[in-house]
Formats: sequence, C-alpha cells, structure tokens
Amino acid sequence: MNQRPSAISRRQFLGAASVATVGLAAAAPVSLSAGATSEPRMTLGFSTYGMKGMKTEDAIATLARIGYDAVELNVWPGRDLDPAKLSAGRAREIAALLKRSNLQATALMENLKVEPEAAKHTQVLERLRRAADLSHRLSPEAPPLIETTLGGGDWDKVKGLYQERLADWAETGRETRTVMTIKPHRFGAMNRPAHAIELIEALGRPRWLKMAYDFSHYIHRDMTMEATIAEALPHTAFVAIKDTVMVDGKARFVLPGESDLIDYAELLRLFHKGGYRGDINCEISGMVSGRKDYDPVATARTCHANIAPAFSKAGIPRG
Repeated sequence: MNQRPSAISRRQFLGAASVATVGLAAAAPVSLSAGATSEPRMTLGFSTYGMKGMKTEDAIATLARIGYDAVELNVWPGRDLDPAKLSAGRAREIAALLKRSNLQATALMENLKVEPEAAKHTQVLERLRRAADLSHRLSPEAPPLIETTLGGGDWDKVKGLYQERLADWAETGRETRTVMTIKPHRFGAMNRPAHAIELIEALGRPRWLKMAYDFSHYIHRDMTMEATIAEALPHTAFVAIKDTVMVDGKARFVLPGESDLIDYAELLRLFHKGGYRGDINCEISGMVSGRKDYDPVATARTCHANIAPAFSKAGIPRG
C-alpha cells in the first residue's frame, strides 16, 4: 500500500519548483560522459556506507557492474576512505577508477556534530576541509558535496548554536568551493525540513550550504511526501532514500522499496518537475547493515532492482 501525499496548491508547488530550478544547477554537480546528452539528468546511486567490510575500489567496481550511475563515498574516521589516512596516490587511483567505471561520485558521507566547544568545533572544520580536499581530488570538474547529519538535542535550545557554527561551515564551503549539505534526521535535533531551511535562510541562503532530503525521516509523522518535497526543493542538493516501518511503535529503517509505503515514481516525478537533477541515492541504515547475515553486494542488487524501475515508471531518464 503506497502512502499518497496530501494535496497542496499548484501555485505553492510551482513557486518552490521555480526557485529550485534556478538554485540547483550549482548545488548538484552532474558529470557528463562522452556521448551523453548535454542536459543534466538525475542519477541512481548507492552509498558505500552500506558496503560494510568492502574496500572502496571493490565497492565501486561492484556498483558499476550492477548498473548504478553514481556513488556516495563514506569518509568517516576509521573507515576505508578516511581522508586523514588516505594517500594521494590511492586518491588518484580511485579517481581514475571512477572514470573508467563511468560512475559519478556525487557525495562524501561524513558523520559530524555541531560542537559547542571551540576546540571541538575547530576539529570539525578541519574534517570538513580534509573531506573537501578529497572531493576535489576525486572529481575536480564536479566535486562531490559533503553530506552529514548534525547531532541531537532539543531544537529550540540548540538552533542558535547550530546557526552560529554553520556560518563557519558555509565559509569553509566557500573557501574550498565545496557544497556542505545538512540532513534532517528523525532522531536528531534538526529533524524536519523546516529546521534546516530556518538555518539556511537565517544565514542568507549561502551558495555553499544546502540540505539533503530523505523522506524516511518524515514518514509516519505529520508530514507528507508532496508537502516536504515542495518545502525542501529550493534548498535540496542531494536526495537519500530508504524505507521506514513501525515496529512496536518505534521507527525502524529498512531497504529502499522494501516496505512498499513510499511511491518512488511519484517522488522522482515531483523532484524532476521541480528542477532537481542531482542524485537519488540508496542509503542502508546501520539497523540493516549491522545484522550478522548482512550481504552488501546482495543488498546493492536488491536496491537497484527496487528503485531502477521507478525511473522508467516516472518516465525520467537517468544520467
């Protein structure tokens, strides 16, 4: 059974769409292969956050064989692609592999918190700069954005601190020419599109500070897909997808397309109509990848089989 969004006015949706069409060209880079159309297209991607235990090179080769267009690369400290430990030579080899595989690196996944302590805030900015450096090494012509959640707390109590710290994040983005992308999380302080938009608007809509959209954090709450997309479109540079089911009154993340509760063809149509031409990226929650029987390759295949048909159903060409 698909969860259908409630109606909003055509003027409201098209108003958001027109702003998004103007703003997203710079925010969501598109790499064009030889022979591809000059018009930017959406891509179907997979995050290596869900390829636990695999080397990045093996993950890239696997995703290319399955048929993905794009990849989000996990760059958490201690992971295989930790920028603090990655050699310049290996970065060049991965960049070359991405080109050979015709796979676009659309995002680097970080896991950062807004820190109240100045010293820890400085460390966060250093991590952002290292990730930005890697972004440009991997794809100088279309650097992947940096995507992260922001941590927990009570929104009304922490939003002032968030705004203050994100001003520095946006300045780091400007200095490095890398888009910093913040994602509302249902278990975080910033847990609604309106929260991220409040911060972005308060900072004057910086070119280098955008938001990620992920309906799995809004479903089963007082938010619909149509309304949240219309609200988020002008600021969205990245779209992550996965499903959420309720188990004993608690939200549990599952594979994209697994629950049949989200109409992904409709999600694609709404974003495409609104001018979005970035990535639609399959994200695998730690709730899934933490299972003992987890198979990252089988999971990537399942997600592709679940989501690729939605592009055809929506009549939307992929990049």
